[in-house]
Amino acid sequence: MKVTYFPGCTLKNKARDLDEYARKSAEALGITLEEPETWQCCGGVFTTANDEVATKLSSVRLLKAAAEAGQSLVTVCSACHNVVKQTNYAMANDSAFADRVNRYMAEDAPYTGETKVYHYLELLRDVVGFENLAKAVKKPLTGKKIGAYYGCLLLRPGKVMGMDDAENPRIIEDLIRALGGEVVIYARRNECCGGYVSAESPALAKKNSNLIAENAASAGAELLVTACPLCKYNLEKNGSSVPVVYFTELLAEALGLKEDAND
Repeated sequence: MKVTYFPGCTLKNKARDLDEYARKSAEALGITLEEPETWQCCGGVFTTANDEVATKLSSVRLLKAAAEAGQSLVTVCSACHNVVKQTNYAMANDSAFADRVNRYMAEDAPYTGETKVYHYLELLRDVVGFENLAKAVKKPLTGKKIGAYYGCLLLRPGKVMGMDDAENPRIIEDLIRALGGEVVIYARRNECCGGYVSAESPALAKKNSNLIAENAASAGAELLVTACPLCKYNLEKNGSSVPVVYFTELLAEALGLKEDAND
């Protein structure tokens, strides 16, 4: 199976190993990730003003490229996924916005939200299947007590993202179980870490991050796994008392691919 793959800026620069884990793992599971030759930053944040089109054009071009290839689009960063998924929803459901975007782009064939957008986690759950993933595990995470950290952007707004219950999610916990780990549930698993205010209010970002880590540790978590590079960075920068890993690293480790990816 081939899919259009958008790694995003962070995984092509500061976190290239996390991108490599995603690619190696997909290959092992029978999925080919095809990165478009030319892509730009997704826009970084989805601007809710519907008359603002310029910051959404790179996401529209990406979505249209996937449509022209006849493929689904897979993202791996929760922030990128949020921007791309919300942009696609707007193109499909807001005709006035879609008309402005398509006239701005001035291309022969308009784009109206045809592309199916998956987060990599959804690809594992809905396409590969967690039961099949469990069968592919070579180095199960037996005995590891792992807490899922969702953050803000992976699940919200719930109506648009549609990945999981925004208040009581389970997709990352189900991934942990498939990889053989022991799930730890804690109260702050989908609270904001403060990443987007770290420059304006580092004290608030530190407070939020520490509350999350302390809550996870008090529930027995020995490890936190997240799907957001910014959350991972922010938690670590602010001195998380619990080690934080990106989900593709955990996946590659359980599939026995981590050393190959690092090579």
